[in-house]
This record gives sequence, C-alpha cells and structure tokens, in this order.
Amino acid sequence: MCDVEELQIKRDYLVVKSNDLVLQTRYQFSMIEQKTIAYVCSMIRPSEKNKSGYVLDYEFDVLEYAHICGIASTGKLYDDVKRALKGLRDKSMWLTLPNGSETVVGWLDRVTADKGNGKIKIRIDDRLAPYLFELQSRYLSYGLKNILCMKSQFSIRLYEMFRAYLGLQSACCDSRSRMEKINNPVPYEWTIDIDELKRRLMVDDIKSYQRDNSVFKRKVLDPACAEINQFSDISFDFEMLKKGRSFYAVRFTVIYKNMRERMEAESVTTDILDNEKLDF
Repeated sequence: MCDVEELQIKRDYLVVKSNDLVLQTRYQFSMIEQKTIAYVCSMIRPSEKNKSGYVLDYEFDVLEYAHICGIASTGKLYDDVKRALKGLRDKSMWLTLPNGSETVVGWLDRVTADKGNGKIKIRIDDRLAPYLFELQSRYLSYGLKNILCMKSQFSIRLYEMFRAYLGLQSACCDSRSRMEKINNPVPYEWTIDIDELKRRLMVDDIKSYQRDNSVFKRKVLDPACAEINQFSDISFDFEMLKKGRSFYAVRFTVIYKNMRERMEAESVTTDILDNEKLDF
C-alpha cells in the first residue's frame, strides 16, 4: 500500500496515448471502465521494452487502485474491479486505420485475479502497442488526476478528444514556448457534425438522442461541460448550430486553463479523492 505522498505522485502519473486511439475510435465504455483504462495507461512507460518486445503485462493491487482513484473500499470492491476488467476484456472498439478501413480491437488480452493477495494481473492487447509505445508525435499526455472525479462516461471520452485536438492545434498553429502557452493559453474552436459526434460516442442508435438533440445536450454535453470545467486542466463551452429548424453541428471552444485555474481544479480534485470517496 502506498503512503500519502506516493499516492499523490501516482495520481499525477501520465496517461499517454496516440491521438488516433482517441480521435479514430468509436466505443462506449462505462465511466469506471474508462478510468481503469487510464489507470493501466498510467503504469505504462512508453519507451520501455524487454527482451521479448514491448512490456504488455502489468500487475496492480486492488486496494491501491481504489485509493489512487478515490474509490470507497467496500466489501464488494474486489468483485467490482473484476467486473470492470471483465468488461474491458469482453468489449471491443472500432479503430479507423490510415487507409480508411475499420478494424475491431480490444484493450485487454488477458486478466487474472487473485483474491488471496488482492492482486490483478493484466495483459494489454498487442495490437494496441503501436498506439501506446515509442510515440514520437501526434499523441496526448495528461495527468491521471484530471479524470478521476468525473462521474459521466462522456466526460472522460470528450476530455480525451479535446486534449488530443488541443495538442494537434497547438503543435501546428502556436509557435510559442511551452511556458508561454501555459501562462497565456489561447482558445481553439472545433466544429463537428452532430451525427458524427454521436457516432463517435456510440450513442447514434439511442432513439431519444435521435429524436431530440436537446436530450443529447442535456444528458451528454451539459454534464461533460460541468465536470471537465470543474476538475480538469482544460475548460470548454459549446454552441449547437442550426440550419433552419434543425441542429446540424456542435461548435466547441476549448482552452487550457492557466496556472492558477489548474491549481484550483487540482485542489478540488484532491479534496474529493481524499475525503469524499467515489462510488464504483
């Protein structure tokens, strides 16, 4: 079990993924499944290799996982973690390849749980290795803590999409130094067809969202906006765009928070993770 100082350090571990793994995929994982993915990614060292290639096998302690993620350590914690990992082992996602075709991939190839010592062993699907290791460009990197207090599955998904988009825009359109970007962030606009956004979030087949975009706004976009703006290192607002009487697109305005705003968000997050404890 890690002490308080180590706990804070591990919450700041970086989650690193290829932008394509965020922007070119379609999936709908639960909130806890996405947090578990982020936790596993935070254990990866993108340049790390062993004699047989990339390091795909990882082990973690269930109680440490709960403490890092601010999850209440109830009597059903072990079974809840197993259920989340089984979901990740069983579920797949569509990944768009450079030639435009799509392939189905999963996150976990194998999961082994030992209730006796509270340890979980997992193996990452080797087809994801190019999107997680030795990334030279076009990748996103964020501190694990940014998503741990979010309760909506769409908050985490949209947060990663925004971070990937911000990184691309900043790299191609902003030649300032890293410190200048942190101290004086600039907003970027991203407009996406509303049906394409629903497709990426894999809610395009939900009838209430098909019939009424105000329901999509209320149940997906509004909660994500509130949580991302409160807990993370970025903020955004959005506008639903109309043609005639119908909404056809969403225009997001996204910006990195300045240093003071980031510290305020970190303080709120740390207080919740240490004191309130989240439900699994």
